[in-house]
Amino acid sequence: MLQKALTIAGSDTSGGAGIQADLKTFQELNVYGMTALTTIVTMDPETWNHQVFPLGTDVLESQLQTAFSAGIDALKTGMLGSVEVIELAAAYIDKYEMERVVIDPVMVCKGENEVLHPETTDALRDVLVKRALIVTPNLFEASQLAKSEPIRTLDDMKQAATTIYELGAKYVLIKGGKQLQHEKAIDLLYDGKEYRLFEAEKVETTFNHGAGCTYAAAITAELAKGRTVEDAVGLAKQFISKAVRHGFRLNDFVGPVMHAAHRRF
Repeated sequence: MLQKALTIAGSDTSGGAGIQADLKTFQELNVYGMTALTTIVTMDPETWNHQVFPLGTDVLESQLQTAFSAGIDALKTGMLGSVEVIELAAAYIDKYEMERVVIDPVMVCKGENEVLHPETTDALRDVLVKRALIVTPNLFEASQLAKSEPIRTLDDMKQAATTIYELGAKYVLIKGGKQLQHEKAIDLLYDGKEYRLFEAEKVETTFNHGAGCTYAAAITAELAKGRTVEDAVGLAKQFISKAVRHGFRLNDFVGPVMHAAHRRF
């Protein structure tokens, strides 16, 4: 029987990130995916500027009721978009006593520079992080959660991870990727005792749309199958590294990672 994973996230109409990336990743990793949609994101065909259309919490709750009635082995959150949505997700995590919870603290759309809703950062920090088995911020998101200066070095990552861990997450994975000042694409996992590095060769590409969502979804899938956090992160790192290496051009503005790369190449 397939394990079941739920993603509570936004819809990326272009198909590379958000719920679309999560479902593709779940399928590739042999986990049955279910969804609870929070927002719909579209892009202007002429400029690729993003438009975000939130769905009501009543619509989200109806989806959550549907998904949780089937039983969930693990879940992840992505773009949540409002304090009310964050609180509703937290309520269902508590109601169903979910333990395998991956919080991917999405704060911006790829290609945008500002936090979608600054007030949600506090809610992510105060409400959801403490409910996470693992929280998976990128460098920008980690600095926001830790209330720190921009993260540039491995030491900065360690300091931010320590601060975020103290918010209540059992594990913190800061995704350094190619943005970190390091010769390799490194991610840092912290469990309150030990810092562990996951490394891969850097890939010089702009075709990396959906990388963060895909990475977190791969972790979720492996947790749903009963992996430890360390093993889930290690397998997910291999999955996303290959997906980024084989990213491809979608149009003149963006290129997504290839979710099927692990089996195609």
